Amino acid sequence: MNAPTTSLPGGTWTLGNSTITRFGYGAMQLAGPWVMGPPADHDGALAVLREAVAAGITHVDTSDAYGPRVTNELIREALHPYPESLFLATKVGANRDAQGGWPTARRPEDLRKQVHENLQSLGVETLDLVNMRMGDAEGPKPGSLAEAFETLVELQREGLIRHLGVSNVTTEQVAEARGIAPIVCVQNLYNLAHRHDDDLIDRLAADGIAYVPFFPLGGFTPLQSDALSGVAARLGTTPMSVALAWLLQRSPNILLIPGTSSTAHLRENIVGAGLSLSDEDVADLESIGH
Repeated sequence: MNAPTTSLPGGTWTLGNSTITRFGYGAMQLAGPWVMGPPADHDGALAVLREAVAAGITHVDTSDAYGPRVTNELIREALHPYPESLFLATKVGANRDAQGGWPTARRPEDLRKQVHENLQSLGVETLDLVNMRMGDAEGPKPGSLAEAFETLVELQREGLIRHLGVSNVTTEQVAEARGIAPIVCVQNLYNLAHRHDDDLIDRLAADGIAYVPFFPLGGFTPLQSDALSGVAARLGTTPMSVALAWLLQRSPNILLIPGTSSTAHLRENIVGAGLSLSDEDVADLESIGH
């Protein structure tokens, strides 16, 4: 699985034995409202996935809980048989209820079931990457992940998973997971307004472990949004473009997975992430999270 060169912003990163584009694609928004049910535009969703791969993106983030099953089945319909270079990352640790909630499901039998459901819906024999999702919809929660993570390690030994990661975790849980088995990435909420993982990102970078932020524009106060919008206006671009470009420049181990259900927005995100931010731009942006 190789993607040695790319014209996409940020270049590439090596996850385990796979070289992937730092600019990836998050499939969550392809499902219906509240990440439940089918998309309003089925053909449009397939077109976005095909456009992402045509643009050179080799990292697609998904989960069987999205829909549920909807995004995985769209990925399979749009892209199977998969290009050799395509790296599919999924996550386990939560189910969906009838109200659209995300109840935790981290017992060994739950995790085994979720891994097999991801294998089936994606149409693969081995999952490239499985992230162990901890915490809840409100964020990370303290506590041991050992039993859950050890279940994924067993499934990895059985040949069903290539690489392991953790998601929605505390710094202590990252250390606990690394004490059990190697991980290739951490996936947490992080953006200009939420800088709580700054030290963790730097430590992971030194150890060659990727950091995958979600919600690049999530949780901004109006004042913070004004500061971001000011930089965007100065550069003649959108706040999302500036936020993505800042993340790519923040650290070489940061991998982007912005989601969209629009091919035009996908292209806009790619162009935006490639912005070159000046020292003045970065200084103005740094004031947001501090």
